[in-house]
Amino acid sequence: MRTGTITRKTAETDIAVSVNLDGTGTYSVSTGIGFLDHMIEQFSRHSLIDIECRVNGDLHVDQHHTTEDSAIAIGQAIAQALGDKRGIVRYGSAYSPMDEALARVALDISGRPILVWKMEFTQPRLGEMDTELFEHWFQSVAQAAGITLHIETLYGQNNHHMIEGIYKGFARAMRQAVEIDPRKADAVPSTKGQLGG
Repeated sequence: MRTGTITRKTAETDIAVSVNLDGTGTYSVSTGIGFLDHMIEQFSRHSLIDIECRVNGDLHVDQHHTTEDSAIAIGQAIAQALGDKRGIVRYGSAYSPMDEALARVALDISGRPILVWKMEFTQPRLGEMDTELFEHWFQSVAQAAGITLHIETLYGQNNHHMIEGIYKGFARAMRQAVEIDPRKADAVPSTKGQLGG
């Protein structure tokens, strides 16, 4: 099993995260931000990556540290579980419809982290979560996991549908990318012989 476990404690957050890339999409998520919990659960369920994520953060200040640090820890746990990335498919992409909204996500587990984000919200909050934090969550997870990540909403009207489509698309793209390629299970998928580092 390809697993990763991260514990991270700062003056702002206390986090414990574990992932299993070869899981079934089971999850236990508690960040203190209901909408973020819902999105991480969607990611787990549709990627088939088991996730346990517990965050105690300084929500009396705002949601920024909890959102950022949860993404960093999840990204670090994924990177740990991937190890030298031997045998992975590496690339993944998905179109993800959510009612009237359509998201497109493409990624490369390249070791060269970058986020390209093309999504605009028309309201400042979803539930109790500030919508500006979603881009930051994806930036942080891409940086920590070493992912080249392109995300866009092609169209949509309902903000909830648009961001949920993005998380589900990210999940499906990650599911493809972390799979072991049976034709090259012993090789790192790069002509360099390594990914990242």
